[in-house]
Amino acid sequence: MTSHAPLVEALAHYRQYHRDRRNVATHALGIPLIVLAVEVLLSRPVWALPAFTLTPAVIATAAAALYYLKLDKLLGGVLALVLIAMARLGLEVAQMGPSLWLGTGIGLFVLGWALQFLGHYFEGRKPAFLDDLRSLLTGPLFVIAEAAFALGMCGELKREVEREG
Repeated sequence: MTSHAPLVEALAHYRQYHRDRRNVATHALGIPLIVLAVEVLLSRPVWALPAFTLTPAVIATAAAALYYLKLDKLLGGVLALVLIAMARLGLEVAQMGPSLWLGTGIGLFVLGWALQFLGHYFEGRKPAFLDDLRSLLTGPLFVIAEAAFALGMCGELKREVEREG
C-alpha cells in the first residue's frame, strides 16, 4: 500500500474508462470547459464583503481545492490554483451582464459535454460518472495528472496508476 493509495485508486478507476487517446484528448479540452462553465455559472450572486468577494463559486472552489489537496499536495495544489484562476475569470464574466454570463456559462457547459460524449464515442464505452458519480470530481484531477505524466513528471504515480488500472 502506498501513500498515494486513494489518489491511485481514483485515477486508476477513471483511467479504465479513458484508454483511447482521442477520448483522453477530448477530455483534456472538455473537462476544463465544463469546470470553467461551472465557475462562471456559480459566480452569481455576489456578496461583497469588506475585504473579500464571496460567490457560490468561491465556496465550491474552496471545497474542491480541499478535497484535491487531501488526495495529493502537488497535483491538488496545481488544480487548486487552476480552480482559483477559473473562479476569478468566472467572476469577471458574471459582471459583464446577465445575458453574457448565462450564455457563456451554458455555452461552455454544452461544448464541454459534447466533447466528453464525442470522446466516449471513440472509446466505445459509457462515461465513468454513469457508474460512479465521484468520477465527476476525478475528471479534473485526471486531466492534471495526465498533463504531468505527459511532461515526464510524477513517474512513480503514473506507474502505480498503470499497475492498478
